[in-house]
Amino acid sequence: MRSPLIAGNWKMFKGVADAIAFAKEFRTLARDFTEIEVVIAPPFTAVHAVADALRNSGIATAGQDCYWEKDGAFTGAVSAVMLKEAGAELVILGHSERRRVFGDTDADVTRKVHAAYAAGLAPIACIGETLEEREGGRTLEVLDTQLKAAIDGVSTEQFATMVVAYEPVWAIGTGRHATPEQAQEAHAHIRGRLRAWLGGEPADHCQILYGGSVKPDNARAILQQPDVDGALVGGASLDPRGFYAIAEAAAR
Repeated sequence: MRSPLIAGNWKMFKGVADAIAFAKEFRTLARDFTEIEVVIAPPFTAVHAVADALRNSGIATAGQDCYWEKDGAFTGAVSAVMLKEAGAELVILGHSERRRVFGDTDADVTRKVHAAYAAGLAPIACIGETLEEREGGRTLEVLDTQLKAAIDGVSTEQFATMVVAYEPVWAIGTGRHATPEQAQEAHAHIRGRLRAWLGGEPADHCQILYGGSVKPDNARAILQQPDVDGALVGGASLDPRGFYAIAEAAAR
């Protein structure tokens, strides 16, 4: 049985003071959650503060990215080891904004996944097609290629802690919307590929999140789909009550 997982990606929002205030308020709101997992991914500068504010709450902290080297002369980079030391338990990798804005490649994602495992972090591996790729009929090809990169060289034991997040990039900020049925179609395909490549048990236990502009008013319909195990929430995760409403939809 896969437990629902709701992850909030704050992107480049909230300084330390705002992050602590959010964590304290959300911790109070979510104190009765027992059947779902909740993860908050603040900016690097607030990872330690948020992890400390959420200590013993059952709510995990994640990084939004990491570099694959442990240390060295890599100005501006943050390693998986550093995230772990700061209190992170997971790390988002391959996010569409990392790919589009910073040029992260599938090969980069592979290296980062292995760095995360080496540091003791669980990867949240993001995959998804752009509008151009979707209109070109390449959706399944793109998902397969990105998914293969995320699990390349990953053992069955390691994969047990991996979370996969599907981002329909074509439906984010384009005025187009993915229906719950379209989300289910993509998630079922992803699980089917995992089943073919890794076997039934690993695929059936993998949490696959939906990351296409999830909000309180559409969360329930999306989360009711059989292969949608949770959500990677962007803008709606910045408000503690709105984020709580999404998590509550997953808990029902």
